[in-house]
Amino acid sequence: MLAVENLEVVYNDVVLVLRGISLEVPDGKIVALLGANGAGKTTTLRAITGLLDVHEGDITKGDVSFEGVDITDEDPSVRVRRGISQVMEGRRVFAEMTVEDNLRAGAYANRDRSKVSEARDRVMSLFPQLEKRSNATAGYLSGGEQQMLAIGRALMQDPKLLILDEPSLGLAPLLVQEVRDIIVEINKQGTSVLLIEQNAKMALSIAHHGYIMETGKIVMDGDPAKLLKDDDVKEFYLGVQPTGEQKSFRDVKHYKRRKRWLS
Repeated sequence: MLAVENLEVVYNDVVLVLRGISLEVPDGKIVALLGANGAGKTTTLRAITGLLDVHEGDITKGDVSFEGVDITDEDPSVRVRRGISQVMEGRRVFAEMTVEDNLRAGAYANRDRSKVSEARDRVMSLFPQLEKRSNATAGYLSGGEQQMLAIGRALMQDPKLLILDEPSLGLAPLLVQEVRDIIVEINKQGTSVLLIEQNAKMALSIAHHGYIMETGKIVMDGDPAKLLKDDDVKEFYLGVQPTGEQKSFRDVKHYKRRKRWLS
């Protein structure tokens, strides 16, 4: 469904952020893109959704295609109408608007009113608590409820591909589990998912394929179960030494990536 091929991105005509990355999201699958802060995950999303211009970024090499069509130079609004919806990091709900109005804003590009009604029913079945709080002001919702609203708003467009940027960020473990289960259910209903996360355990537990980014490159990809068993992945992302001994956060922070990750 989505193909990113040999993509390079430069900011302000100076800073090379993406260094020839390639990845794919097959139709009907969940794909996880993992990486630490500064690895290039958000820049990859901006290249896919067309938001690079806002941040003074330019694609200098490579291309992005969706359902076989080159969308590298298309406006963001055109990509949305093609079926790409994104949930940004930090939720970005319209804090002064009600839950209902946030959802209606998400359906702005959906011109089929019957489909909007169906999309709303789908959102409310996935997030029953939003139905109860439909008239509440979004800014007063809990962090977990705001994340659900952000996902629900993206689903109002009835997307073919849902892109989630750090959906577990700042959530308690029980809420992370709930969001995880909801992503699985959304995928079961036929929506492809590109999941960008630092929470490797959560992301790889539901993904059909995983990619790991470091310094603007894809340094590893493959079957999620195999990635979770990889010593490098366990040590850097899970804080576990090959012996099974748990490391402190300080140790993990100063972990030196093996040379093969930088090759």
